[in-house]
Amino acid sequence: MSRSLRRGALAATAIVISIASLSACGAGNDAQTLGVRPDNAAVTVEDVKIQNAIVITQPTSGAPGPAVVSATVFNNGSAPQTLDSITLGGSAAPVALKAATGSGPITVPAGGSVIIGGKGNASATIANGHEAVKDGGAQELVFKLSRTGDVSLEAFVVPATSYFAEFGPTEIPQPPAAEPTAAATPTGEAGHGGEGTPTPTGTATPTGGTTPSGTATPTGGASSSTGH
Repeated sequence: MSRSLRRGALAATAIVISIASLSACGAGNDAQTLGVRPDNAAVTVEDVKIQNAIVITQPTSGAPGPAVVSATVFNNGSAPQTLDSITLGGSAAPVALKAATGSGPITVPAGGSVIIGGKGNASATIANGHEAVKDGGAQELVFKLSRTGDVSLEAFVVPATSYFAEFGPTEIPQPPAAEPTAAATPTGEAGHGGEGTPTPTGTATPTGGTTPSGTATPTGGASSSTGH
């Protein structure tokens, strides 16, 4: 091969490498471009970003009781928004929302964020968790915000164990307590009262005083004429 052809081949190789490098840089950290799914679901729509979304069920697989949605909702806009609802794709199970304090809706302040799940934070509870979602799967969640509208993403479903325990359901069914065994009542001792004090049953109780019935009562005085 001539020197000019060698130079042309080297130049072509350099161009290919450069294009590949630029393509990789252009991909950045975008999970869809790289084909890598993040550990926890995240999505951005307009001014709203939802991060670390996950569904947490009871610690024991298939156990009855509620499940919860855990997520952080960011509002990068200039006006506050309220989280009006969270719905489950493919399920009619309701999700009850509750603010961290008070009885009003969950409000995401302008330029701020709200944590859903965990002690002292807002909550999103799925009443029949074991029927609505399944451990190990992915569940579509739709967050409806007052200004942005619907924001949907796929969230993993995990039990409330290990790291997720502190963000899991607060209502965890306890095993039923053993019923106390009735104490044996002695049947061979007669006359025990309710307080454990023996009550004699063979003693006669006078009612109104005892009146001797075998004593003669003189009725006309003693007669001393006998033998006189």
